[in-house]
Order: sequence, then C-alpha cells, then structure tokens
Amino acid sequence: MDINFEYYKIFYFVAKYGNITKAATALGSNQPNVTRIMKLLESQLNCRLFVREARGISLTEEGELLYSHVEIAYRHLLNAQEEISRQDAHRGGTVEIGATDTALHLFLLNALRGFKLEYPAIRIKIHNHTTLETVKYLVSGKLDFAMITTPFEVPKTFSRVNILDFWEILAGGTQYRDLCQTPLELKDVKKYPWIGLGRGSATYQLYKDFFIAHGIDLEPDMEVTTSDLMLPLIESNLGIGFVPEKLALPALEEGKLVRIPLNCEVPRRSIQIVLDKGRGRGLAADTFYKYLIDRVRK
Repeated sequence: MDINFEYYKIFYFVAKYGNITKAATALGSNQPNVTRIMKLLESQLNCRLFVREARGISLTEEGELLYSHVEIAYRHLLNAQEEISRQDAHRGGTVEIGATDTALHLFLLNALRGFKLEYPAIRIKIHNHTTLETVKYLVSGKLDFAMITTPFEVPKTFSRVNILDFWEILAGGTQYRDLCQTPLELKDVKKYPWIGLGRGSATYQLYKDFFIAHGIDLEPDMEVTTSDLMLPLIESNLGIGFVPEKLALPALEEGKLVRIPLNCEVPRRSIQIVLDKGRGRGLAADTFYKYLIDRVRK
C-alpha cells in the first residue's frame, strides 16, 4: 500500500485539533484541501477514520488506532530533526521519560539538578503516572525510557537496571503515638483506618498480596491516586499506611508522624530504569540515560 506520508501528517493535525478548520490553519492550508486529503486517506485505508459532528470531528476506533501510531512517529521525527539541526546534546534536544511519584522524589529530582547543570539546553518532559500506566506508555513507544517502582512486568525485550532499593514503614499521625511502644501484630492493623493507593496501582496489589499471604483481607478505608497525597492524610490522623521511609523522615523528625513497628518484615521495593532495547532513541535521550546509569554506578 503506497500512501503519501504527507497524508499522515495532515491526519495527525486533524486528529490533534479535532477540527478540520483549525488543522488547516496550523498546516497553512485550507479546509477543502484538508477534507479532500482525509477522504483520500480513508479511501486508501478502506476504513472510516472520523465521525463529523457539529463541533468538529471525533475519531473512530480505526482512527484512534492509527493516531496512536502516527502520534509517536511524528514526535520522533520532530525530535530527530531538532537534534540533527542542533548537532550535539550540549546544544539541545528533548527527552520524554515516565516516572512514578516515588521514583521522582527518591532519585530523579536530585539527578535532574546535576544533569541540567551539565546539559542546560536539553529539555526534559516528565510524564508522572502510576507504575502500571507508565509501563503502558513505555510499551506503546510514547516514552524514551522510564523510572518505575517495583513490582511490575515488562516484555523480555526490555532492559531493567536497578538504581535504588528502599523500604516502607508503617506510619501514623500523632494520634497513634501509643502504637510505637511494642511491635504491632499485622492482624491488628485492621483495627485502625487504613490509607493506601487505590485499585489499579502496583502498590495496592503489592500490599493486597502481602496481607493475603498473612491470612488477612484488608481494603483501604481511604484510597488515594498518588503517594504524594498519603503523607498529608496520615499526618492529619485520618489513618495509618505504608510510606517510603526516606520520604517520611522529615515529618518523623518534626514529630508530625510516628513510626509504628510491626512484628513482621514488609516487602523490599526498588526503583528501576526501564527501556525497550529494540527501539532507537535520540541523542538527548541516550545522553540522559547514560548520565543516570553512571550516577548509579558511582
């Protein structure tokens, strides 16, 4: 099937703006020409890509599928064009990475400070999602690489480099100070309001499995979408929950949180850099990736 690649560029703008007139303006073209080309593309692909509506257009299922690929290709082409024109990583480029909240706070923020001092012209786009969502975007090719909190699964063609191990502690607000005296039986956790990440997150499933392994069925009384939200809720005495020890230390030292000892060991976790070995990346992305790996090995 020999389709003019310019058609895909025009399709990208129409799908992006959801409006043929706006797409034509962005392309420096006109509405009749864009409409004509989209009809040619639909004819050559033998499927309907758009549904025309009063306020614009929406993508059909086939249109959504095509856009998911064209969007990635278009972005990579722009990044390549930009890097070639700038010639080297010290002069510019863009890196798109995924990072969980925990990876961002425990490792990436500090690494970014040093990297930006050395490569100030390189732009970093950080996509902050849960572990499962980040893996999905990485597999789809929308990210150059990702920094993900275990546990997670990726295809065998992906490389995983461990950059940091960490432990989580059971913490509560000052209202739970009495629980600090002796190790708490895990089964007794059910006596107190539980705060945790919501269903669909890797952390939720990790602790769900952890409790089940000890014969306990426990569901959060309060679910949050990001780990950043947990500490303020716990500090406000709304319940207890597991938080990374390093993130909890400032609040522990200030007396806003208390550490609740348990009579068993909680699962060890880690942060890993993950990338698709079979997919090429731009010079800027490779430079940032190598910088992070070197930082880990020092």
